[in-house]
Amino acid sequence: MGRFTFRLPDIGEGIAEAEIVAWHVAVGDRVEEDGRLADMMTDKATVEMESPVSGKVVEVAGEAGEIVAIGAPLVVIEVEGEGNEDEDGHAGDMSAQDETPAPEPAPVSEPAPAPTPTPAQAEPVEAHEPAPAPSPAPAAKGASAKIMASPAVRKRASDLGIDLGEVRPAEDGRVRHGDLDAFISYNASGGFQPAGGKGADEQVRVIGLRRRIAENMAASKRHIPHFAYVEEYDVTALEEMRAQLNAGHAGERPKLTMLPFLITAICKLIPKYPMLNAHYDDEAGVVTRYGAVHLGMAAQTASGLMVPVIREAQDRNLWQLASEIGRLARAAREGTAKSSELSGSTLTVTSLGPMGGVATTPVINRPEVAIIGPNRIVERPMFVKGPDGAERIEKRKTMNISMSCDHRVVDGWDAASFAQDLKRLIESPALILAD
Repeated sequence: MGRFTFRLPDIGEGIAEAEIVAWHVAVGDRVEEDGRLADMMTDKATVEMESPVSGKVVEVAGEAGEIVAIGAPLVVIEVEGEGNEDEDGHAGDMSAQDETPAPEPAPVSEPAPAPTPTPAQAEPVEAHEPAPAPSPAPAAKGASAKIMASPAVRKRASDLGIDLGEVRPAEDGRVRHGDLDAFISYNASGGFQPAGGKGADEQVRVIGLRRRIAENMAASKRHIPHFAYVEEYDVTALEEMRAQLNAGHAGERPKLTMLPFLITAICKLIPKYPMLNAHYDDEAGVVTRYGAVHLGMAAQTASGLMVPVIREAQDRNLWQLASEIGRLARAAREGTAKSSELSGSTLTVTSLGPMGGVATTPVINRPEVAIIGPNRIVERPMFVKGPDGAERIEKRKTMNISMSCDHRVVDGWDAASFAQDLKRLIESPALILAD
């Protein structure tokens, strides 16, 4: 009789220890090869441990709830024949726990030994435990024959999409992690390589500006019934006008982007749609409609999202708006914006520029009741009427503009009407500059 020490195998993914969740055997029980021993839980999953040998359980590592390190003894099993402990009771190397000691090296004059045979071809030198039946031949590709492997190896192979029947074990017929590594290395073109490196987990306290952003966004979504409206705009003519104005004033004035035109168009429409330029005090049940447009401009900074405010936006021309947009954006990024420049907005525009996506559903900057988000400009073919009234296909520049509104204050009809009037101005940009 011999003693076989089963050590907790490498479960993978950098796991150093596992917790005993439940035992399926007790001291004195007989366990068969591949029989269930215990359920072990890591911080990622619960894994079932199977016995690599048949025999009588004589020792277990501990009670449920105790922690066992990778490589530490989990179960000691009394087996017929030799085990994997030496005469002093020390367990052998678990990476070769099913093997006999290596034979004496062959003399130099003899031919080199043949490559390691598969389990079906190998003749046993000295068995460590009785084999109740001949070892099964390796499974053919896609076959359902049982493959000897630990639960951790099976899970890893499943995650990688590898059929264990395709993996040739290096020793004793049991597929190990090293066999999977070799298979992956020799089949790199087969799609088994990992997608990338794994970064370290970290915990980041939500403090300062990030905490305030989180609280404001949560309060906005909790209190405001948002609805979104998205319309497509042909900005070909507007982009041509913008390029002409920038070329005509090169170096004399700030460069015009799309935002000054959009803000000017919004300000021209606000007198007709005063419900969009408002605050709603839901505790008092009062809506305040503002005559002046104090336009919030969402700006991304290293510390998080900030909303500097363009005061009296309706009184500024295109270049004044461009200059103020640039000044406030720099102040926000550099952390020099004053408190008065970061509060008091009555309506907000949020833009991600070329990263703006096809459409967005921006979150309203409470207590405001609307937020407007231009998306990125794309080129695509469109049907356009020519001077003769006939349609033809042209390459046009288009942009979607998204709106989110507070449905307690703004009706869907109002939002749609505003978007269509804005479309008329954007697509006929001369109207933006007309008195």
